[in-house]
Amino acid sequence: MAEAWPQGVFPARLIEKLHAQGAIATAQPFDADQVQPASLDLRLGNVAYRVRSSFLPGPAHSMVDRIEALKLHEIDLTRGAVLERGCVYLVPLQESLNLPAEVSASANPKSSTGRLDVFTRVIGDRARGFDQMPAGYKGPLYLEVSPRTFPVLVRTGSRLSQMRFRYGDTRLTSAEHQALHASDTLVIGGDQPVGEGVALSIDLQGEGRNGLIGFRSKRHTGVVDVDKKNALDVLDFWEPLYNRGQLELTLDPDEFYILVSHEAVHVPPSHAAEMVPFDPLVGEFRVHYAGFFDPGFGHSSAGGTGSRAVLEVRSREVPFLLGHGQSIGKLIYEKLAEQPDRLYGSALGSNYQAQTLKLSKHFKSFP
Repeated sequence: MAEAWPQGVFPARLIEKLHAQGAIATAQPFDADQVQPASLDLRLGNVAYRVRSSFLPGPAHSMVDRIEALKLHEIDLTRGAVLERGCVYLVPLQESLNLPAEVSASANPKSSTGRLDVFTRVIGDRARGFDQMPAGYKGPLYLEVSPRTFPVLVRTGSRLSQMRFRYGDTRLTSAEHQALHASDTLVIGGDQPVGEGVALSIDLQGEGRNGLIGFRSKRHTGVVDVDKKNALDVLDFWEPLYNRGQLELTLDPDEFYILVSHEAVHVPPSHAAEMVPFDPLVGEFRVHYAGFFDPGFGHSSAGGTGSRAVLEVRSREVPFLLGHGQSIGKLIYEKLAEQPDRLYGSALGSNYQAQTLKLSKHFKSFP
């Protein structure tokens, strides 16, 4: 008889159990820090394919078939290679899946990937959608990678995306969100409502940061090595933006911005969270969320007091005026399948615990 898995988002112990039972197969053993509190980092394989366009294979085609038809050339990643901005690449991942019948998976870019404006999506064989592996999926995983702002240096083993595993309906209802907020205080500051998720707004005051409200990327920069921390000078890649008294910011089309939420965020140890657009009908700008918030993000005992949500923002075809306190996204909380044995935070060397406005880990600190 097959083992019954508990309902909810799987914390680290259950992810490791999936791996031990062969539901997550790997070309190489897991890296020591590859399993996060409620997600698994995914590693690039040995080769990347430059392809003509993004695509979904659909039920009639395997990924191998579509890559063969669409590839322009093949790139060896074992010694490292630069992926150019504006191009689309497909990379077979080192991990593949043989999921239990009741367990599904979803993927998002890692926080550092999103803050570099590197667009990534995980694709399965014969998939009809991106970043979603249906319950019981068996097969390889591929990562679509498209740098939008900076050229990036990657190599075999680089980790650009992460995957979460779950069983059952894990999202909280409106009443459950309100009850959790009453007991654990999910957001601090601002006056956004708690209902079908926890709404977040934009901070254009820069209080406590000498008026710094965000960063706008520069064009024609050098290369970012995705595996090197604290290596790059901020001003070589970013223009700082400051509060000049208007509490407004006009987003220029095709520019990339790093902004921050007005509210401090808290993900209690019993839950995980995911960022989603506040309202898909507000189509003038796009927020490229990294997506996952592990249990313990912003949790005081894990060193996270005052953690904000960092937002990666682009305008679409027209300039768009943002105002301080404007709703820009919301957090949807999910129940964990069991109490986690580790939390996001300083004990794990987590890069973004207790963050306010922070660029990706690749850049030196900015005053």
